Amino acid sequence: MSVDGQGHRRSERDLRLDFFRGIGMCIILIAHIPGNAWVNWIPARFGFSDATEIFVFCSGMASAHAFARVFDRHGWTVGTLRIGLRVWQIWWAQIGVFIAVLALMVAADRLFETDAYTRLLQLQRFLTDPGSGLLGLMSLTYVPNYFDILPMYLVILVLIPVMLGLERLQGRGAALAAMVLLWCLAQTRLIALPADPWMTRQWFFDPFGWQLVFFTGFALVRGWLPAPPRSAALALAAVAVIALAVPFSWLPLVRALPVLELVRDLILPLTGKTQFGLLRFVHFLALAYLAWWLVGPAGSRLDGMLVRGCVLIGRQSLAVFLAGLVAAQVLGIVLHRSGGGPVVVPLLNLAGILVLLVTGGVVDWYKAQPWTRPATRSADAPPPLARPVGLS
Repeated sequence: MSVDGQGHRRSERDLRLDFFRGIGMCIILIAHIPGNAWVNWIPARFGFSDATEIFVFCSGMASAHAFARVFDRHGWTVGTLRIGLRVWQIWWAQIGVFIAVLALMVAADRLFETDAYTRLLQLQRFLTDPGSGLLGLMSLTYVPNYFDILPMYLVILVLIPVMLGLERLQGRGAALAAMVLLWCLAQTRLIALPADPWMTRQWFFDPFGWQLVFFTGFALVRGWLPAPPRSAALALAAVAVIALAVPFSWLPLVRALPVLELVRDLILPLTGKTQFGLLRFVHFLALAYLAWWLVGPAGSRLDGMLVRGCVLIGRQSLAVFLAGLVAAQVLGIVLHRSGGGPVVVPLLNLAGILVLLVTGGVVDWYKAQPWTRPATRSADAPPPLARPVGLS
């Protein structure tokens, strides 16, 4: 704990959370740029889990810091209302980013006299039947695949009062049991949510499956689960899990050896992204443990300019994520029109990361509210206007 300028006690942010969320935001940006050659080198190409797990897990940890304390200090009702405010913000963020990207793709189609860009994100049905599309957008029964992370996160946020209510009434064991039961129910797809008013498509990210990784992070901060010990044996086991996943994830190798492709198909229910398969969870836990091990106690090894950049991005993850969704499509259009190339592709990816950095910096500045600090006048500033004679 530390004390701010007004004498109030405040908790320090966990540098590791912001750092890893920043890395996740950069990976998500790279993965979302259409036709991006760099996508072949993101972690998801070499394992079962990907940057989505980083985002959801770290969000769970951050939520335990930010929201659970409200429940503890002000009670369940006020805590639930605080969650409601965040849900309201996420809901509007979902609508806003959809409209922004839709407008961008329509503008690109008109500029280049094509319909390729709206078709790329399968937005043509919305344009053909905007009435059904708008109703679906507002009720979250229309969730295009490119816009599917925030609705999943929104539903998981709604579960926080449920889990904390179980903790209060029955103890942490009840909350942990509910996490597992919800995940098991998600594997059956009995509670799959509709994602398209024109088809039978369902949400790509089942929130009742993905809540497992969110509340695992939440539980570690909350104390429902103990922190793992720092053990060389566990670190080696994590390395083994990560290494064993590569032969069944790296497509050039999978396609070269039919037996690997056969096994990959057999274990697909365990690695599926929609319901959050068990092997995805195990693979992510191995990655998370190894990352936790490598950064040192309390992130003591995290230092340098790149670390500070990732922290800045991760500290404002919602704004950065929204900016990244829009920027990825702009960069994709530029990539498509330019034809790519060994120089263009790196420049566009780096430009995208720069957008994330600038977004994080700007939002950071606004949240600091510098206009609320006492005014200071530099030596070369003009003096205040003199009061006119005769006026009191």
